Amino acid sequence: MSNLKQIIRHRDNGMALQTISKTLGIARNTVKKYLQLVDSKGLTYGELLCKSDEQLDTLLNDPDQKSEQRYQDLQSFFPFMESELKRTGVNRWVLWGEYRQKHPDGYSYSQFCDNYRQWRMGLSASMRIEHLAGDKLYIDFTGDRLFIADPVTGEVTHMEVFVATLGHSQYSYVEAIPSQRKEDFIAATENALHYFGGVPRALVPDNLKSAVTKADKYEPVINPDFLDFANHYGCVVFPARSRKPQDKALVEKTVAIVYSRIYAPIRNRVYHDIRTLNEDIRHHLNTHNCTPFQKRPESRKELFDREERNALAPLPSERYELKQFKHATVTKTSHICLNP
Repeated sequence: MSNLKQIIRHRDNGMALQTISKTLGIARNTVKKYLQLVDSKGLTYGELLCKSDEQLDTLLNDPDQKSEQRYQDLQSFFPFMESELKRTGVNRWVLWGEYRQKHPDGYSYSQFCDNYRQWRMGLSASMRIEHLAGDKLYIDFTGDRLFIADPVTGEVTHMEVFVATLGHSQYSYVEAIPSQRKEDFIAATENALHYFGGVPRALVPDNLKSAVTKADKYEPVINPDFLDFANHYGCVVFPARSRKPQDKALVEKTVAIVYSRIYAPIRNRVYHDIRTLNEDIRHHLNTHNCTPFQKRPESRKELFDREERNALAPLPSERYELKQFKHATVTKTSHICLNP
């Protein structure tokens, strides 16, 4: 029970569940379960910390129907509280008073507020966007670049890092490329589709010049080469809207994970060519895709194989070939001149 006292102390100091979990090396759900059990007893953290480990063990393992009912009464009060807080002059103190009138042996004000915060966090976590399998592929570049160094001169060349994430499974693809020019961007997007082994219904790039010639809230102008590429693969392009962070939240979350799971492990290596750099990126990418989600038992790879792989359209028989368009100029003599 020594861990339980640590949990209580950290919580009494205002530490978040996730931080307690990482500090003590205990699963977040276990920490949450202990705190709910503690709160159901109606005792302050100070009173609990005064007890011995044996007393805590007896208290928390003793089935107490009354304590369980107190906790259920509190939880059932929160939906009403959520709506009442929107009304003028209503605050938590007022509602706690009404709660105690109904339940004289209910929780103290501090426990009442702490449980409400936890209930709200759970409510927010469940209000997430549902992504259909095979529907969208979100595309972006990392803000920080990687680099390769010439083994003779030591000259450093920075590499852009392309990131693509499927919405449903969050199965991801990462590749270092020389630039964000359309040739490199389209090639990386094509490599991502072949990595996934199929084509989603839509590509959702950020407002990159390689993908979007003119950003607009309602009618963005898609780069004609990228549009031609999308047509070749039988999908559509839905650029992320300007100043709408929810449109690209998923890929930005993936970028943050890429920093910790790819950038960090290779930070002390010096690469002399892009091929070797991408081999290491692919190794750590595969590890990332096979690592279970933080709050779910399966990995991105398992979810992709089970629910999203078969929802993707098949790849075309041939890869895309970037067309070289030539601009025509009409001379004064009415001759047409093709510019390279």
